[in-house]
Amino acid sequence: MHTVYFSLGSNIGNRKRLVSEAVELLDKRVGHVTKKSSLYETEPWGFSSPNKFINACVCCETTLSPHEVLWATQRIEKDLGRTGKSVDGNYQDRVIDIDILLYDDLHVDDPDLKIPHPLMKEREFVMEPLKEIMR
Repeated sequence: MHTVYFSLGSNIGNRKRLVSEAVELLDKRVGHVTKKSSLYETEPWGFSSPNKFINACVCCETTLSPHEVLWATQRIEKDLGRTGKSVDGNYQDRVIDIDILLYDDLHVDDPDLKIPHPLMKEREFVMEPLKEIMR
C-alpha cells in the first residue's frame, strides 16, 4: 500500500461541491481517502481572475503506481468537466484541478509527472491544508 497526498482546487461553478465530488472519486478510483483538510478560500495564484478558489488537500492509501494515479486524476478532472490543462505556466480558471503532491518518499522526474510537486512549497494554498492533514 502506498500513501499519496493530493491538492485540489476549483474556482468555477459550485466550487465546494466539485471539490467534494473529486474527493469521492479519488476514494473510489485511486484508494481510500484517510485524511481530508478543511476547505480554504484563496485568491488565484499565477494569474488574474475575479473567481476565488476553494482548495483542500487529501491523503489516500493506494495500490496504484504513480503513473496510474496520474491517469486516474486526469480522468476524474475530465469527468467533472475540466477541458484543458495549464500550459507553460499559463494558468486559467478551472472547474477542478487535482495535483499529486507526494507519493510515499518517491521522487519522480518524468516529463509528464514530477513528484514531489515542484511548486508546492511556493503555494500557501497547498502548504496550509497539507500541514493540517500531516499533523
